[in-house]
Amino acid sequence: MDDALARILTAAAQGRFPPPDGATTVVGQPGARDAGVLAFTAHSVVFTDEDPDWVRSVLARAPGDELAATMNPYFLSALMARSGRHMNTIDLLTVAHALPGEPKIALREIEDPEHPRVARAMEYRDEVRVWAADGGVVILGRGVAGRWETAIEVAEEARGRGLGERLARAARQLVPDAVVWAQQSPGNARSVRTFQAAGYRPVGSEALLIAG
Repeated sequence: MDDALARILTAAAQGRFPPPDGATTVVGQPGARDAGVLAFTAHSVVFTDEDPDWVRSVLARAPGDELAATMNPYFLSALMARSGRHMNTIDLLTVAHALPGEPKIALREIEDPEHPRVARAMEYRDEVRVWAADGGVVILGRGVAGRWETAIEVAEEARGRGLGERLARAARQLVPDAVVWAQQSPGNARSVRTFQAAGYRPVGSEALLIAG
């Protein structure tokens, strides 16, 4: 286990980012499950157990803007092929500080490990907890480098009423840590707006490589 990524994430949550020097930091995977790339402003972090010299040699060959090389399909495809992993998308990574008090929305915890939403969350996170609300769910669990992450789902018929924002804000009150992280696909403008309205601020972009 390599805790370098955890230290980088902890600092970023506090507003202390890697220097915008155009460099790429290569660190080991925080665990067997998690590998990928984080891109901050003019500085990237590749977390993988692949050879760092190989990583840098492929980045040097990537076409286009050097500052965007780690998120270039050329590099990501090479990294997936070498590691035998795949990915879903490049996400916007956001973070918010925990809030005191109880959520201002009625929630009931789902404790059945066979429940579809619980089972799916457990594929990507540890210590998963899921709460249901009228028309949606909020999920918490420990993801990349042990960070606490949240995800929400809102039923189609319940949209347009501010439920997503209330669920995202509830996660800030439910999280057993100082901060909670969330990822949104940049193209999902509704999700991006929802989390930002709930107080989550952008940190960078993230591409997670999934084993299997």
